[in-house]
Amino acid sequence: MNRFTTPEILDEVKNLISYSIINKAEENSNFQTMHRAIVKKYFDAKHVNINYQDETIDLQLPVGQKKYTNITFECQDLERFLRSCLKKDEKSLFFYQNILNHYNITTAA
Repeated sequence: MNRFTTPEILDEVKNLISYSIINKAEENSNFQTMHRAIVKKYFDAKHVNINYQDETIDLQLPVGQKKYTNITFECQDLERFLRSCLKKDEKSLFFYQNILNHYNITTAA
């Protein structure tokens, strides 16, 4: 398992997000899964659905113990939105490291 520093991990995840958007995420369910996972992680949401054509995101946000509410919002710049969902806490960084490992991303030394 590759071990990156915090800035490297975040930079590489941002690069992967950019790559996934440029390479038509709607045609690659693997990237869709990554996008949903980032949104789920950030909002602690469930049932995230990204409609790439309509530029909307549907999700269920927690509002109490085991209670969720449905939210739909427009997202005209998905790349910018996904990048804004990245956190720097240890648990999130471990999650991003796993994403990078899944996509076999390495950085040049």
